[in-house]
Amino acid sequence: MTNTLDKCLQNNITKIKSDLGNSTDLIIRFLNVNEKISVGLVYFNGLSDKVMIEHSIIDSLLNLKELDASDVHLEFLKEKILANPEISKAKDFQTVYQALLSGDTAIFIEGHEEAFLASTRKIEERSVAEPTTQVVIRGPKDGFVENITVNIALIRRRIKDQNLWLETREIGKVTKTSVSMLFLHGTADEEILNEVRMRLDKIDTNAILESGYIEEFIQDSAFSPFPTVYNTERPDIIAAGILEGRIAILIDGTPFVLLVPALFNHFIQSAEDYYNRSDFGLIRILRLACLGISLLAPSIYIALTTFHQETIPTVLLISLAAQREGVPFPAFFEAFFMEIIFEILREAGLRMPRMVGQTMSIVGALVIGQAAVEAGFISNAMIIVVAITAIASFVAPGYSIGISMRILRFPMMFLAASFGLYGIAVGLMFLILHLSNLKSFTVPYMYNIGPFKLRRQRDTIIRLPQKIVSQKESKT
Repeated sequence: MTNTLDKCLQNNITKIKSDLGNSTDLIIRFLNVNEKISVGLVYFNGLSDKVMIEHSIIDSLLNLKELDASDVHLEFLKEKILANPEISKAKDFQTVYQALLSGDTAIFIEGHEEAFLASTRKIEERSVAEPTTQVVIRGPKDGFVENITVNIALIRRRIKDQNLWLETREIGKVTKTSVSMLFLHGTADEEILNEVRMRLDKIDTNAILESGYIEEFIQDSAFSPFPTVYNTERPDIIAAGILEGRIAILIDGTPFVLLVPALFNHFIQSAEDYYNRSDFGLIRILRLACLGISLLAPSIYIALTTFHQETIPTVLLISLAAQREGVPFPAFFEAFFMEIIFEILREAGLRMPRMVGQTMSIVGALVIGQAAVEAGFISNAMIIVVAITAIASFVAPGYSIGISMRILRFPMMFLAASFGLYGIAVGLMFLILHLSNLKSFTVPYMYNIGPFKLRRQRDTIIRLPQKIVSQKESKT
């Protein structure tokens, strides 16, 4: 049979059952409205709302007592009969299948070469709740959910502007996932918009199950340790980004929304920076320092204790030497061993049941650390260094930038063990060159930091009070 619908009701139902594998959750109901009209309803159990089908479709169709099948058309059903106003028609099976798998109900009438599709989608969703990954003390407590329609509404409640435009496309040959671009027309750069559209349209895959799929397809560099796409489950962060001219990408089925372009300074900024009084960037400087500690603390310890003992105060050097007495491994292997152990504990804590995960992580760290010191595998100083490094890695508001520091920490440790502080300096030089060359959707990754321009520094590392920023913008 061809892909087009047949006038014969039974032929259409037979093909649908065959193409969908006689699935047991496929519900087919026949209605003999009168001697002239025979109707078949097709929908999926669980995807469609049975109550809506009963009241807005079946009860309405049973009112067609005195009509002929030729009198039934789309406008007639919309205006006179069906209580459900969201109804369309399809002339091919592919359109019918897509509607059925989305939760709609297909209405077939004997003698018609088309089907009427009524929107009867049953939406099961969790309620809007506080985000779990980016918690703030002061600020909105609502977070995105898995329903893209709800997520769009959460943003529109914050930006009530006619220039907030939405573009939606389906990505994924099998999943046909709804992916939407939300941006402020006139504020968002047209070149960046076209770049985002092009990258989304080039995605060729069977499935999109989470925003991470989209992120990997559209990111600028697959081999860079630094993220070039920002993700969050906070609507206020997305709304603020859109007001700045950035573009939000929403994916149905996930509470994490993407924001592009994403620059380096975006990952050290928190929504709470704008909800509390300005501290002129002290907290952001602290976050930057913690990123440096997370990246370099083990490497500097290795370099100083292995190559540059003369830079360590004598009393501290004697203490470190006493602690390392009896430790058979060099500082690099100490640090490497402890970092691997901590990464294992971190991953185990995430995967364990919530009730025991944190307890096991804390107990595991204490027991393993104490046992390793007593056994003579590592020194007490190394325990302190690794602990400070671990704590500092959680300070950055952007979780993905913390992952970047975790990845880069190991090559920096290797350079420190091989060449001392000179190796660290070379590693940092290549890191800075890479950051300077990196882009996010045609925008340089370090745009707000270098080349240095005073006007850009109002809200990069420091944050001036809103009153001062508004006065300066009104004058310029």
